[in-house]
Amino acid sequence: MYYKIENDIMQETNGENWGKKPDRIAVFTSGEWEQAVQIRASYLLEQNRDNIRFCKLESYADFLFGTLHIPRKRGQENNIGFAFYILENKLIFIDDTDAVKKNIEKIMSGKLRKGYTVERFLYDFLVSLIEEDILYLAQIEKDITKMEELILAGEVEDFNYQMLGLKKEISRLYRYYSQLTDLGESLFDNEMDFFGKDDIATFRIFADRVARLQGETQVLREYAMQVQEVYQSEIGIRQNDVMKVLTMVTIIFLPLTLIVGWYGMNFTHMPELSWTYGYPMVIILSFAIVVGSLWVFKKKM
Repeated sequence: MYYKIENDIMQETNGENWGKKPDRIAVFTSGEWEQAVQIRASYLLEQNRDNIRFCKLESYADFLFGTLHIPRKRGQENNIGFAFYILENKLIFIDDTDAVKKNIEKIMSGKLRKGYTVERFLYDFLVSLIEEDILYLAQIEKDITKMEELILAGEVEDFNYQMLGLKKEISRLYRYYSQLTDLGESLFDNEMDFFGKDDIATFRIFADRVARLQGETQVLREYAMQVQEVYQSEIGIRQNDVMKVLTMVTIIFLPLTLIVGWYGMNFTHMPELSWTYGYPMVIILSFAIVVGSLWVFKKKM
């Protein structure tokens, strides 16, 4: 599929004379790209696109080659990965996921800037990849906050499993934004002099926006660690409560056990054994020990 930008309007076009006109964009699937022999041969575009697993931008003599790997979010089944070439006044995408076409349609449906060019489109396209990410990060923050509230209420279940999933997701996003920041800075450096001064300024803005998202993920990572520490503290507090109860029971029954052991010896000359009130006195003594122990505990706690 081919697109053209003319008079601040972006619309579909055919591939006729595509290479001879400025401000042109092309989107191919992998199969279509293999058949586009003329375009590949004209610009020597034969870079390896297998196993796109990260975002990068490579400089060559007459073009820039990059890949974008967008980690899946909730509600998405798979990660999104595609490759692209930046030529002079032209862009080529190789995408099997339809993500590029959807973003292009979204950009076309909006109002384009005055003096719109393919460089401006590239900026808008990159921004469209991250424009809703701040809302997604806010949702992750809400999930962590909810877990913290459940911990304090003593209602959380499978905490370690849930927290591990959140930390993995945050780590994936952190790496993604780190790679996007590097890509934006590479575009800003304008090593091949493909872009004008006004255009590279927009790439600086893009890199700054991604860097802020990266900072947000770092904050979320630290917040998750704090919630995990709260969970460990709550476990420690509950264990201390259990130990307090066990200590109380032990201290109460220890003197009672001593009395039982003492009078269980049954020596011949133990006067209490033949005393008429010996049994009631042992009961009273045991009761007094229990009451006294409880009183001491209540006063100390």
